[in-house]
Amino acid sequence: MFKRSFLLGLLAGVLAGVASLIYVRVYTSSLGADFSTVASTTSIIVGSVLGGVLAGVGYWLLNKLLKNKGEIVFNFLLTILSFASILAPLAARLPLDVEMPELFPGLTVPMHFFPALAWFTLKPLFIQQVTKNYDKPAGI
Repeated sequence: MFKRSFLLGLLAGVLAGVASLIYVRVYTSSLGADFSTVASTTSIIVGSVLGGVLAGVGYWLLNKLLKNKGEIVFNFLLTILSFASILAPLAARLPLDVEMPELFPGLTVPMHFFPALAWFTLKPLFIQQVTKNYDKPAGI
């Protein structure tokens, strides 16, 4: 289970990083705001992959500790942490030489949700849930 969770986290992080880079390209070309000195390509990829890998390890750990409730707790924590993480770009102090600093949150806030979106999208491919058939009478 750890291997699947880790690989899911790694792939979700890479997918989130690629999606973030595409978003940066679209955002920069449409608004003309360049924040490459503040949010570099490397930091975007590393942050996304690190977030995905931490999610994979966290998912495995919560499922190991909490058994049946692990996934529910993980989904709740991932969502809460994604929302909490947007406080960082909202409170960021940009260098004085950066043009149009008011556009920085519009660039970075959506990218904080990409790892969670990638995780929730790819999870059914890596980890299948066992569902119980409650419609069947017991003993059949």
